[in-house]
This record gives sequence, C-alpha cells and structure tokens, in this order.
Amino acid sequence: MDYINYSEKTPEILRLAKLSEAAGSIDSALFTRYEVKRGLRDLNGKGVLAGLTHISDVRATEIVDGISVPAHGRLFYRGYQINDLVAGITADERFGFEEITYLLLFDKLPNAKELDDFQRLLAAYRTLPTSFVRDIIMKAPSKDMMNTLARSVLTLYSYDDRADDTSTPNVLRQCLQLISLFPLLTIYGYQAYSHYHDGNSLFIHQPVPELSTAENILHILRPDSSYTPLEAKILDIALILHMEHGGGNNSTFTTHVVTSSLTDTYSTIAAAIGSLKGPRHGGANMKVVKMFEDMKQEVSDWTDEEEVSAYLKKLLHKEAFDRSGLIYGVGHAIYSKSDPRAVIFKKFVEKLSIEKGLRKEFALYSLTEQLAPRIIEEERQMYKGVSINVDFYSGFVYHMLGLPMELYTPIFAVARMTGWSAHRLEELVNNGKIIRPAYKPIGEEQTYVALNDRDSCSV
Repeated sequence: MDYINYSEKTPEILRLAKLSEAAGSIDSALFTRYEVKRGLRDLNGKGVLAGLTHISDVRATEIVDGISVPAHGRLFYRGYQINDLVAGITADERFGFEEITYLLLFDKLPNAKELDDFQRLLAAYRTLPTSFVRDIIMKAPSKDMMNTLARSVLTLYSYDDRADDTSTPNVLRQCLQLISLFPLLTIYGYQAYSHYHDGNSLFIHQPVPELSTAENILHILRPDSSYTPLEAKILDIALILHMEHGGGNNSTFTTHVVTSSLTDTYSTIAAAIGSLKGPRHGGANMKVVKMFEDMKQEVSDWTDEEEVSAYLKKLLHKEAFDRSGLIYGVGHAIYSKSDPRAVIFKKFVEKLSIEKGLRKEFALYSLTEQLAPRIIEEERQMYKGVSINVDFYSGFVYHMLGLPMELYTPIFAVARMTGWSAHRLEELVNNGKIIRPAYKPIGEEQTYVALNDRDSCSV
C-alpha cells in the first residue's frame, strides 16, 4: 500500500471538494423566505430563546418609555454584578477565582470556612495520574494547545472508573477535577511543544497546594517560577472575567447540546474546547495582539489621531493587516455601548503597563478604543452601537505577562471550564429531552437511476 500523506490535498480531493461545495450551496434568499434565524439570531442580532439559566445574565439594553434602547453592558454571575464581585475581591486584596467558581457552581458566596475547604479540595484534585505527563502529554505534542487540551481531557476518561456516571455527585467530582487540572494540562502541553519543536529547555514544575489558580499558572509556566503580586492578581481578574458569559455563547451552548445526549463529562468538555478553539470564538485576543503589532509598524506616530484613524480605516477597507475588513477587539454580538468586562479590565491593564514600562503601548490601545467605534459607525451601517470587548485588552495583558501566544486561548479555557461545569450540571438537573433543532429540507425528490444508466461526468 502506498504511503498516504495525511496533509496533502490531492487532485482527487480537490475534484471532490468542488462537488462538495456545489452540494452544500444553498441560495441565501431561501433563508429569508423560510424565516430561518441564521446563527440562531434574528435580523437585529438577538439570540433565539433556546433555554433558561440561573447561572449568569448579560444585559445590554434598558426600557425607556416602553422601548428597548442600548445601554451600558452589565454582566451578572448568579445575580451578582461582576463589578461588585471584582470590587469586593480587590478591596480585600485576595484572589477570587476559586470563590467565584464556588458561586457559579453552588449559587451562593461561600463563607470563610466554606471557601477554605473548597480551596483545599481543588488543591487536592490538582494532581495528574501517575506517568500521565510522560505517557500522554509528552507523546506527539501538538502545535495547537487547544488540541492538546482536548486530547488530554478525552484521555482522562480512561483513568476514571466512573466515567459514564451522569449522577450529580459524580459529574460534580469530574468537573472539579477538570477545573483543577486545566492549568496543568495546558501549560505542560505547551512545555512539551516548546521543548520538542523549538528546542527549548523542558520545565515541569509541580503545582503548589497553597497557591491560587492564577499563582500556580505563573509558577508552573515560568522557568524560575517567579512573578509579582500585580501579575498574579491581574491574571486572577482575567480568569474571573472570562469564567462565564450566559448560556448562549457558542461553547456553552455546545456544552448544553452535548450534555443533553447524556454523554460523559470528558466528551462534553472536549466538544466545548473544540468550539472555543475557533477564531470566531476564543481566538480573538490573539488577532488583537497581532493587529496592534502590525499597527505599530505601520503608524509612525502612535499619538497622532489622524494617522491612527487612517490605519483603522484601512483595516475596514481590507487594505491592512490580514485584510479581513475587521478591527479586532471592537464590537460584540450583545454589548453595544460598553462591555463591562473591558471596562473593569482596563483599570488593571493600566497598572500593569506602568509596571512593565509599556505606557506608550497602553496609550495606543486607549486611543484606538476611542477612535475605532466612531470610525466603524461612520463607515458602516450599524443596527446598534459598537464598543470594545474584553478581548481588546486581554491579549495585551497576556503579552505583558509574558504568556506565549499559544496559551492565549487555553487560558480562556481554563477560566471558562467553570462556566461549562455549571451549565453541564444545570442541563443534567433539568434535562428532559435531547436538544434537536429543526432544519427544513429544500431539495427535490429524485428518481433512482441504475449505476450503468448514469451519465459519466467530471468536475
């Protein structure tokens, strides 16, 4: 048998691809005729109501004189405004990821003893099976850490004697273990890739039980395990802001859909990881960083509003960067006037930029934040306002923290694992039917033709 190059697009595959494209093409006018909500959103961008959740709420409008109008965005975790949660944690100068994880999972803020017990439980679960790093993570390391993470999660199924048990106690146990293990799986996967593909030294630091999730991420990532208090705290804030964002985002909806089939936790979370990996979902912060790197090369004076505006217009006209016509990090499916996560994040970003000596870069981000929405509204017809989103600053933060770009989306997954867990448990508790939306067939009925009577044709 001839050797198959699995990466090669052969002439036969290219020929069949044309058939596939033709077979899959649907007249766009038919979506309007049959009132299909493409992307499960109406023409105004409002999502189709597919379920109920008590976990979080995203609000971007308010009622004025009986009419819904755009308002500054608000995000609620179990009824608590995210602003208040972050403010409380910051005022006490403590780490909050574990506390907000408790809130999202159990619908209550823990008292001091409950929080201490919960942190001990998470620390105890922060241990991989014997030889897992050597036998699984170190073997065939992938250049994409999200693929590595998904593979590791699926492999953990084999180490679980109760992998298919979907009772609440067992699923909760599995979710808590994955919440604890995600930082190890992602960073060890990166260390393996960095060593075997880039020839860098291999560092496998063991987590420290007394450290928070944010501290442990920096501890196991950096060769010398060192970090400043501000670095750890801003990473903790980043994790909190990315933990949950309503049931309608793509990866969380994926969690609901796959959970409704009553499959195991590992398969469900691997599916959510696959969703988050997509550049339309979790990869936006990388695009923001790359866009600004290009901007810094193309714009000679970072403080010149006219020059920066000219570059932003080139982005919209597909004349700069990746020529996609997008200004990455600006705009959101729900938020219009402001994204509360971005508003909160900016305060901490400025502090870190001062510590890192990157005030000029922060000023460029701030200027772009002011100019981009106005330019977009001038250049394009908008059905709602536009503002920066959380990805606008998160990539800059990760850059200042020295995180390799390969870990940007996996760190998002580390945070979002908490939200996925809460939604998986909620779906199981309320599960009545498998989620199965309708697709209207539009093809015509065909008459079968025997093989020898079919015309030969080529693409």
